[in-house]
Amino acid sequence: MARPIWTGTLSFGLLNVPIRLMTGERRTDIHFRMLDQRSNTPVRYERVNADTGEEVPWKDIVKAFEYQKGNYVVLEEDDIKSAASDAHETVEIDSFVDAGDIPPAYFEKPYILAPAKKAEKGYVLLRETLKKTGKIGIARVVIRTREYLAAVMPEGDALLLNILRYQAELVDPEEYGLPAKETAAYRITPREIQMAVDLVKSMAGKWKPDDYRDDFRDKLRKVIEKRLKSKGVTTTVEEDDDRVPEHATTNVVDFMELLKKSIGAKKRTPAKKAAATKPAAKKASPKKTATKKAAVKKTATRKAPAKKRRA
Repeated sequence: MARPIWTGTLSFGLLNVPIRLMTGERRTDIHFRMLDQRSNTPVRYERVNADTGEEVPWKDIVKAFEYQKGNYVVLEEDDIKSAASDAHETVEIDSFVDAGDIPPAYFEKPYILAPAKKAEKGYVLLRETLKKTGKIGIARVVIRTREYLAAVMPEGDALLLNILRYQAELVDPEEYGLPAKETAAYRITPREIQMAVDLVKSMAGKWKPDDYRDDFRDKLRKVIEKRLKSKGVTTTVEEDDDRVPEHATTNVVDFMELLKKSIGAKKRTPAKKAAATKPAAKKASPKKTATKKAAVKKTATRKAPAKKRRA
């Protein structure tokens, strides 16, 4: 069984459902390595100082933002961590919207939410409620080090978590000067439209994803297998034990009582104040009284480079 990306809780109202965040896509791309054709040895990428040409070790590399051409502001690790959300390992649903309200362009990457042990009741309750109401949950979730906007939606027996793009990440189609006039302005006759409609109807059918394959990848794989002959590559996937977060809701919890309290709160995100039913937040470490951000030019050198772990 695949390893979960993390285990945590799915929260809406006062209900907290223990879940496992599982990947929802399988990459089938064929990756290549570059080799030196003279010796068939791998070509290595190196981190090189642009001025001296010398290789730079990981411990001497820091992150910086180029605010003007050739001018940078250096960020320390604490600066970046301070911008991250504290809601790790939690899918916090803020609101529910109609399933058809979100245009396809907003959907970016799917994940599967699987219930943890003894959490089936809360999982099924939310899944069936979304099906019955035709709603999907709009949530925020931290995956690795970044906070994402996401949609929680039912599909068959599963709850899917789809990462959503922010509006600022989408290009307005009007920027490309698309044809927006009436069809007559483009010399399209009603007869042509009707013929096109008839053609679409004649080609219509049910969506069967198994009917479509990546022909290029399949053919390329056959070429690789022919080259390999009897040689192959295997991978080992380690199992990860399920972990149920402390204080998380399980099948033995009185769901009816929690639902009544959530509705009675008359707040959009009452879960943020329901500390008794959610895992206790970790005590924040004292922040530094002053954070130094040095604006440096490209040619400037730093006296004491901050230590940086390998990314």
